[in-house]
Amino acid sequence: MKKLTEITKDTEKAKEFFEHKLAFTLGPVELHRMSETEGNRIQIIDVRNSVDYHKGHIPEAISIQSSNLEYSLENLSRDKINIVYCYDQQCHLAARAAKMLAEEQFPVMELEGGFEAWKHKDYDIVVSG
Repeated sequence: MKKLTEITKDTEKAKEFFEHKLAFTLGPVELHRMSETEGNRIQIIDVRNSVDYHKGHIPEAISIQSSNLEYSLENLSRDKINIVYCYDQQCHLAARAAKMLAEEQFPVMELEGGFEAWKHKDYDIVVSG
């Protein structure tokens, strides 16, 4: 593996990485704005376990545990942007789910920071159960 100083000098790769990151991720502020103005063009997917989903989730989010996602593709739309989220910045369940959705030709983005970032902004949450 290249040393960190060598990797960071490759500014062309860095530019490409950040262009992709910006194209396929969004923060809670952007998601909140999209849900208010373009709610019919997005589908929010919570890939955490169902117990945590029922304790609190983003309004309009559907619960599909990451381990069940491949069996639930018929419930998703290729005509909407599927926005996935999990627990927090350290959780990779949403990134794995986004990768799988992209492989299956679904438009997809990931909410950076997950549910914790959403709560940190004091946006509404839904408690069910």
